[in-house]
Amino acid sequence: MSATDLARSTIRQLLELGISDFVISPGSRNAPLTIALVEASNRGLADLHTRLDERGAAFYALGVAKATNEYVVVICTSGTAVANFHPAALEAYHSDIKVLFLTADRPAELRATGSNQTTLQNGILAPLENFDANHALDLSHILTGGPVHINLQFTEPLLPSDTTDWLVGIKQIESDEEPLSKTTIEVTPQGVLIVGHDRAGFSVEEITEFAEILDWPLIAEDPLSFPDAIAHASIFLADGDIRSVLGSGDVIVIGRTTLSRSINSFISEADRLIVIDPRTEFVDTNRTADLVLTNIPHVTKASTDQSFIESWRAASKSAACVIAATQSWSERIALRAITSELPDGAALFVGSSRPIRDIEGCATPRTGLAVFANRGLAGIDGNIATSFGIASRFERSYAILGDLTFLHDISALANPITENLTLFIIDNNGGGIFSTLPQAGVDGFEAIFGTPHNLDIESIIAGFKLPVVRVKTPSDIQQVIAHQSEGVNFVIVEVPDREQNAAQLKKLYQSVASAVRIGINLA
Repeated sequence: MSATDLARSTIRQLLELGISDFVISPGSRNAPLTIALVEASNRGLADLHTRLDERGAAFYALGVAKATNEYVVVICTSGTAVANFHPAALEAYHSDIKVLFLTADRPAELRATGSNQTTLQNGILAPLENFDANHALDLSHILTGGPVHINLQFTEPLLPSDTTDWLVGIKQIESDEEPLSKTTIEVTPQGVLIVGHDRAGFSVEEITEFAEILDWPLIAEDPLSFPDAIAHASIFLADGDIRSVLGSGDVIVIGRTTLSRSINSFISEADRLIVIDPRTEFVDTNRTADLVLTNIPHVTKASTDQSFIESWRAASKSAACVIAATQSWSERIALRAITSELPDGAALFVGSSRPIRDIEGCATPRTGLAVFANRGLAGIDGNIATSFGIASRFERSYAILGDLTFLHDISALANPITENLTLFIIDNNGGGIFSTLPQAGVDGFEAIFGTPHNLDIESIIAGFKLPVVRVKTPSDIQQVIAHQSEGVNFVIVEVPDREQNAAQLKKLYQSVASAVRIGINLA
């Protein structure tokens, strides 16, 4: 097929499948696709988002797909442009996010000939399902859920030579998805439900309904979506004796638990482990448990064990009292202040590393927020771009990122910005999480783990002509959220140095364990 016909056929099919969001980066070989998209956009059939670099474009598409749970297409030219899609492709694969990576290529006969900007693009985004073609594909049989890579070979000329109205008569194809059948399982009165941060793709409403039926203690890596979650479990379960007292017959895990060693230790000690995650069918195929399910089941159980539930509530209450009484300014105090003050109806993107762990351990459970994070591979790359993609679908959005995470994706700020997004940057001058891990204090720690950047982040942000303020108290945070302006705003959160933060965290764990032991009559 000619480049124009191939591009038009591809775009038309995508529009008929109900896809409307297309993220593009400038290039020559992808011109047939982008020109076709401009024509579709002029008819009101497509929403175009232009991003200057391919890595940022892919993460932006990932963010939009997370927010909509619909396919989003990201398009690039040939060569190294395609390789820049790979980090976001891996995140999409392990999170099962609907992103179509549509890459433009030179004809197959030019591969391995020394031709300019030509490499082996077919399969370059492994382990994504891949299609390599110089002809039209039946996309209705390809876009069935999860990320996909389509590599299209375009021969010159790349510009259209006709004015055919190829968009006439477009009609969206109706989906005919059938509801999934559910398994019925029997569970014990003493059990614990644990929900990973990405919820295995299930909605908050689906999990809440399941939790109400179980009537068990609920531990959520994302406590901001489950107001009835057992608060601070990741902290008090670090104590082995407390884990033993609160141990249960059954543990059901929805999704992956990727944040806390204490939660995973508790899971490993369960009498019976049940995992619910659709990804076990095609991504996490080696995952083991006593029972592995791909959908939320029907359950039958004996009456609830109220004394068991009360022990968990007592532990949570004791931990909450210690954490609420903590006065020393820290990263955890800052994150508690931010997450408690955010308005209902907003979206929140939480960066990897320490922020997401501190929210899990110290935030007060609540609802009213749409919470997102890149937990597929938990990287710090592309976090700003992802948060922009998410913010494009909400009236007001927020992000909480570490300083290294911010610096890693600073190029995202070079794009035109229309979103209402406030980004909180936790500035501890380096990789703060490593000071809380076993490698803290090893020879050469600062150079290979701490990695202080010694940069003035405020000046960097101001260089993009974006508003930025500094905060260092809970009242500062409250004022910033209450009086935020439209557009993009940055808030630099000044916190104690990394060593002091690690010492504070260690002391907090000890204080919480002592209080919980008393609260559950273990001391």
